[in-house]
Order: sequence, then C-alpha cells, then structure tokens
Amino acid sequence: MENKLIKKHLITASITTLMAFSQSGYAATGTVAIQWNEAALQAIRDTHPGPPIVARALAIVDTCMFDAWAAYDAKAKGTRFGQTLRRPRNERTNENKEKAISYAAHACLVDLFPSETPKFNALMENLGYAFDTTSDISKAAGIGNVAAKAVLDYRHHDGSNQLGDLNPGAYSDYTGYTPINTPTSIVDPNHWQPLQVETNTQKYITPHWGNVVPYALKSGSQFRKITPPPADYFTEPERYELQAQQILEYSSHLTDEKKVIAEYWADGPHSELPPGHWALFAAYVSERDHHTIDQDVKLLFALSNAILDASIASWDAKRYYDYVRPVTAIHFLFSGKTVESWQGSIDGADWKPYQAASVVTPPFPEYYSGHSIFSAAGAETLKLFTKSDHFGFSVSIPAGSSRVEPGIVPANDTVLYWATFSDAADEAGVSRRYGGIHFIDGDLVSRKIGRLVGRQAWEKSLKYFNEGHENHESDDHDHSH
Repeated sequence: MENKLIKKHLITASITTLMAFSQSGYAATGTVAIQWNEAALQAIRDTHPGPPIVARALAIVDTCMFDAWAAYDAKAKGTRFGQTLRRPRNERTNENKEKAISYAAHACLVDLFPSETPKFNALMENLGYAFDTTSDISKAAGIGNVAAKAVLDYRHHDGSNQLGDLNPGAYSDYTGYTPINTPTSIVDPNHWQPLQVETNTQKYITPHWGNVVPYALKSGSQFRKITPPPADYFTEPERYELQAQQILEYSSHLTDEKKVIAEYWADGPHSELPPGHWALFAAYVSERDHHTIDQDVKLLFALSNAILDASIASWDAKRYYDYVRPVTAIHFLFSGKTVESWQGSIDGADWKPYQAASVVTPPFPEYYSGHSIFSAAGAETLKLFTKSDHFGFSVSIPAGSSRVEPGIVPANDTVLYWATFSDAADEAGVSRRYGGIHFIDGDLVSRKIGRLVGRQAWEKSLKYFNEGHENHESDDHDHSH
C-alpha cells in the first residue's frame, strides 16, 4: 500500500513539473541555464526545424553557456579557449555566472533563430540585462559575448551549411542526394521513398548531416563498421518480409496504451522533437534534484552534445543505407492482398502507419532510428550525470486527445510512467515500431549505438569539467573535436 501511495505522489508531482516545463512560453522556474534552454525549445516549437538541426542548435546554445560559465569555475575548461578566459577567484560569483551565461545564450540564439530575436530580447529584459555587445572580458557580458562568438565561428563551418554558403539555403543539401524511388513508383524496395503527404512531396531533411563535425565521435561513420546492414529484399527476402509482417502484427494489435505511446513519443509533448524532448527531461531532473546553476550548465552541455553526435551518427547511416520505411515495404509486398491493421482489414496498398495524417512517416530514410539513438544517448547521459538510472517521471494523456483518432483514443485518461531513464529510452524506441515508422532492427541496433555515443561523449565532457581525470593540459586548446 505504501508503495502505491509513493507512486501516486510521484506521478502527481511529475505531471505538475511537466506542466511547468512544457507549456509554451519560458519556464518561470529553474536556473538561468534552464530558462535559456526553454527559450531555445520555444524557438524550436515556433520555427519547426528538422530533428538534426534541433540537436545541433541545442548543443550550440548549451556549449556557449558552458564556455561562458567555465570562465567563472575553478576547474572547468571551455571548448574554444580552454582555461585562458578564467577569471580571478573574487569574480567567480553566481551573479557573474548567470550574467555571462545569459549574454552567451542570447548571442547564440539570435544567430540560430533570427526570427525569434524579440522573444530573446524580452527574456534578457526580464532577467534585468541591458543590450551590450562588449568584448571586454573583465565584464561578465564580455565573457558571454566572446565565448558565444568563438563557438559560433567554429560551428558556422562544421558541415551543417547553416549559412547556406555550401549550397544556397540554410541547412540545404550540398551533396547531390536524389531519391531512387518516386512518390508513385517503387523502383528498388530496399530504398527510401519520398511520399506524397497531402499536397506536398516529401524532401529528405539534411541528407548531408553525416558530414557535420561531431563533438566526441571520430566521424559520423565511426560505428558503421560494427553495424549489421538492414534486410535486403533481393538477397534476404524472408528476413525482409518478416520485419514487415512484424509491423503489421503491431499495427493490428494496438491497444489504447500502445497508441498513446506511439503518439506521445512521435515528436515531443509540444513538438520540441526528440532532441528537445530529452531537454525537458533534464529540466525535470534539475527540479527534482534541486540543481545549482553549475550542475545545470554541465548537465545541459553533456546531454545536448551527446545528442548532437547521435544525430550525426544516425544521419550518416540514413544516407549510407538510404533504407526503406515500413510504409513503402508493406505497400510493395502486400498490394492487392488483404492485411490486418489498426484500420481493420484493408488492402496492403492502403496501409498507413499510426501517425497523424499530416506526417504519415518522416521525410528521411529508416535506418538508424533517430528516436532510438537520440533517446539512448540522452538516457545514458542522464544516468551517468546523476550516477543513477532512477527517473520516476510520468505524464498523463487525457482521454480522446489522439491526433490520429481524435475524441476516441485513449478511451480513458492514460498515465505513462518511467521508473528509469532506460525505461523511457526503450519506450521511445519501441514507440516507433507501434507507430509503424521503424522496423525492429532500426530500433534495437540504434539503441545500442546510442549508448556507445552517449558514453563516448560523456568521457569528453568529463575532460571539459576537469572531473574524474588527471589534468589534461593538452586539451586546454582542444580545437580538434
């Protein structure tokens, strides 16, 4: 009985916290680092960039904040200047840390989301900071501006094409990707097919992303040599068909809870996309564990850089394998045959994933699963940072709130509860199988790679924190990433 009461209390507390952190508008609570991170999340909700662009934006914001903060810490080293910005002991106050962080975050966000500048200006005003472009490092504002400029200068030439200087258009592809299949014909059933979604034809989001300079990985392809290739229709037809049958099996046995899981994880509670979803979880952990500004800056920095690397590894594999999505494979295999699905008995040619009609399936190839790799890297980082897998978080999904079956699903309010970070990450992964977005290999392989990415990024972050390692003086000016 006592356990039930504790769990009930946890659930109530968690829901309240989620409400505080994921409503639109900035978090009224939390450290300055959490507030700026929420400002970044709101810009993401308002401007809708693709998942890898979200991962990179959060990593840049959190790195700018970390580098500004590091100047006022006794041990930490910035990613661009090492220890050369270190301020004297008498200046290492919370007030200076918060001010430097705010100027760094503001400069960074204006660069990444120029259309949202008035909102970033408003947050500066709310925090009581004046407009100041000084580069005088004897002032906290100067530290923030100088730190942000160095990170931005570095990231402007990281292969993401943010400036549109590698090909016209911000983040546009400069590698000449052309899909093998068209919306109306499946030329090769092993490859991704852009779909006609409502009146638009899907365009692959950032096919060049495997080229982006990672944080800790040696390259986007680092783990590809240990990755088994996905099923090939021509050489392994049984394996290819079996994975499609598994998706139909999920689709025809979706309970309300599984439908809720498929929808909850689809993007994020308010479309922060998967990388932003884990930033919300970090905000919850910050409140749960009563974090200081120092802890939040480190947590956000470690988390978002791990997830950036996950985006690069995932998109490298997506481009390399250019692998088919379940919706295309099922149409190819079962057209003219009756299949069972969440829609009932239908022609295989009419099968749809359990997703909103405006989405159907994401506009990029299947293998690896972004959700699985982002979430595994995020969970691994939170576990390593807190020294425990304990999460104790939940969310309540109101009856009838489905976008796929509005007014019908779920029949009753449904609570999703995760005892551990790993539970949450695993559910994020399997949610894509329930939703008909990923095959089993795309999920499970990506979870493993995500853990490896998370651990490698954590090792690098510890060097910047200057914790748990001998003093790596050689890293002081580490520009090698």
